[in-house]
Amino acid sequence: MKKGHAHHEASPICDKIVFKKVRQGLGGKVRLILSGAAPLSNHVETFLRVVSCAHVLQGYGLTETCAGTFVSLPNEMPMLGTVGPPVPNVDVCLESVPEMGYDALSSTPRGEICIRGKTLFAGYYKREDLTEEVLIDGWFHTGDIGEWQPDGSMKIIDRKKNIFKLSQGEYVAVENLENIYSLVSDIDSIWVYGNSFESFLVAVANPNQQALEQWAQEHGISGDFKSLCENPNAKEYMLGELTKIGKEKKLKGFELIKAIHLDPEPFDMERDLITPTYKKKRPQLLKYYQNVIDNMYNSAPVPKK
Repeated sequence: MKKGHAHHEASPICDKIVFKKVRQGLGGKVRLILSGAAPLSNHVETFLRVVSCAHVLQGYGLTETCAGTFVSLPNEMPMLGTVGPPVPNVDVCLESVPEMGYDALSSTPRGEICIRGKTLFAGYYKREDLTEEVLIDGWFHTGDIGEWQPDGSMKIIDRKKNIFKLSQGEYVAVENLENIYSLVSDIDSIWVYGNSFESFLVAVANPNQQALEQWAQEHGISGDFKSLCENPNAKEYMLGELTKIGKEKKLKGFELIKAIHLDPEPFDMERDLITPTYKKKRPQLLKYYQNVIDNMYNSAPVPKK
């Protein structure tokens, strides 16, 4: 039995009966909503397209490119979750980033987004060094990692530099945070993670075995090192220590860790998690701990604004 209606048949009825109040709340005449600054998650974009009775588009651009450089197209549902194709007055290409595993010439092109055109800025004021760093042969290197879609639209998937935005638009310099959190003597190493679809940070840490076992002994908790790392009380203790040092260093609320996973096995080259010089391989860390990250975000309480 056939259920439901085609979109063009069902939409006018639902708009008139169900979503009229939403439309009136926006003034009644809104035809297009454009989102920028931070990406919309797919379910939010889909929801807004339905209830607002308007076209909801995502755009991408920077101050250095005179704002909008990409914008998605109305009524193109396959572009959901992308920032659409480039605007007509710019040239765009992807540059491979081998150290992060992104190949601009692969079957699914991925790499750093580079932009060229008359809308580009002339350079940073009195900072020729920074200008030369990002403007190479007329191409502006954005620092954002994109993925070309088959329909010509762009999807932002990563950040080359270790600075990213949370869902509320706050910038996070993750290496600086890791340096601060590494001051906790009970932790040997820590990887802090966040993305533009979430409002808070989580972390994976390698606790110091001697320190954790001493804490467990003082609190009457038994078990080997691996079981202690899985103990909720141990995680709460480590999270408290991170919060304490964060407040001592006057970190902002969105820079505090809200959930943590303790891994008894140190980050190592065997699992391709660090370089020979002990620098963290962030894409590889995310791939390795993806399930752990998902679980932390799903189970952690949403922080109050």
